[in-house]
Amino acid sequence: MEYWKVRWNHEFPDEAVVFYSEIGDDGYEVRKVQVYRDGRELKADCLHESGEIGLSEVPVGRIEDVAAQSEFAAEVIERGEFESAWGRTAWPGRMADE
Repeated sequence: MEYWKVRWNHEFPDEAVVFYSEIGDDGYEVRKVQVYRDGRELKADCLHESGEIGLSEVPVGRIEDVAAQSEFAAEVIERGEFESAWGRTAWPGRMADE
């Protein structure tokens, strides 16, 4: 597994600005957390997706390619940082401790 943190620099009020992703050995997202400008955080895995958040349907590629795009700041992070974001985030439509 590899863990990514990607910041998306944009002005869209309803789009996430930070993404935490757990990437499997096959290049597909396994779990993801999205953080929004207004403080909302949502998460998804293969069993829990919604209209607001879902896993990528294609392999994510290389982090170097994501980081090379001017609108993104992307880095590999430690598993603990990902798990911290995952643990504090609610499933869509629920509170974090549900």
